[in-house]
Amino acid sequence: MTIRKAPSFALVCAPMLIWAQAAGGHLDGTWTTNMSCDASTHMPAFTWTFVSTIANGNFHGQHGEEGGPGYLVIDGTIGAGGSAKLHAKGTVQAGKAGFVTQLKGNKYDYYIDATFTDTSGTGKREEGAGILGRPCSFDFTKQTGADTTPAGSSTGSVTPPPA
Repeated sequence: MTIRKAPSFALVCAPMLIWAQAAGGHLDGTWTTNMSCDASTHMPAFTWTFVSTIANGNFHGQHGEEGGPGYLVIDGTIGAGGSAKLHAKGTVQAGKAGFVTQLKGNKYDYYIDATFTDTSGTGKREEGAGILGRPCSFDFTKQTGADTTPAGSSTGSVTPPPA
């Protein structure tokens, strides 16, 4: 009777870890995120530009100060083929009297279906039934060298909605 030893955990998992790092590695770096949302009945159209990062296939972007009006954070994992379902959450920056969810300072969250290549990406906000959501599009551009801050903006905000 021959007794076989099971392969060690490190030998089995190491190739998977190397593959996971390689899958996300080509996207790693600093990215500029351009977010544009259409106007709705109670909310003006707006465009925000802010810096985001990808590290080991994990996307993270933030606009504004945590908890403040106009705060937005986007996180998610990018698959080996470049597809991602990102989660966005934040607080409303400005709004007119209307739905409670559209009042300044209220919280919101939604998902973004996105696709990334080595140097760019696009995404669309999931609108669900379209009752509370509005169309928003996302363009992602990978930065190279010293070009890591959006032009004309140290805070990351460009063309905010009016108060």
